[in-house]
Amino acid sequence: MFSGRSFAAFLFDMDGTILTSIASAERVWSLWAAKHGLDVSAFLPTIHGVRTVETIARLNLPGVDPEAEANAIMRAEMEDVSDIAPIAGAAVFLAALPRERWAIVTSAPRALAERRIAAAGLPLPPLLIAAEDVEQGKPAPDCFLLGARRLGVAAADCLVFEDTRAGLTAADAAGASALVITATHAKPLDVRHPQHASYEGLSVRATATGLAVFERS
Repeated sequence: MFSGRSFAAFLFDMDGTILTSIASAERVWSLWAAKHGLDVSAFLPTIHGVRTVETIARLNLPGVDPEAEANAIMRAEMEDVSDIAPIAGAAVFLAALPRERWAIVTSAPRALAERRIAAAGLPLPPLLIAAEDVEQGKPAPDCFLLGARRLGVAAADCLVFEDTRAGLTAADAAGASALVITATHAKPLDVRHPQHASYEGLSVRATATGLAVFERS
């Protein structure tokens, strides 16, 4: 599972990967879906890992402005952060990373991402790639390619931490390696990528060459 392998940088999804915000998001989205006459239980699994505006646009609901609805949902989600918490071991793991070697790459808007990161008590990243930074969100690779480029490295030399199929598809398309964090999953994803429950037992060791060695104890 990549143990002992060197990487130029580490790219982290946010929701479900370094912090738990599923309950918050699903509360807001459940109200929105019910308001628009959707089957809530069938709809909720489609919201994770992709940009809000793209989720709404795909529905092609008559008379619905995806941008306006996405902004309204973001405002509601920013007010609902009381039970957001870090994934086990995430705070220690992130704090130990070389500052110029990691970024958060999320489908959430920047304001919401910063709000959730603060609510979880996690460090703000040196680089945050958010929904408004790319024209195409996950599963397109744009966000990970942009994150790697702004860190000055190749995406192929990065390790991505993800928890959704959309995110893994984006990481694969970018040419990056990917590790699934399963803390918020009821069962492991049926994917080829290695999986780990949390950040406990994971560490990174800097080398003289400037690369970072990922290790699993």
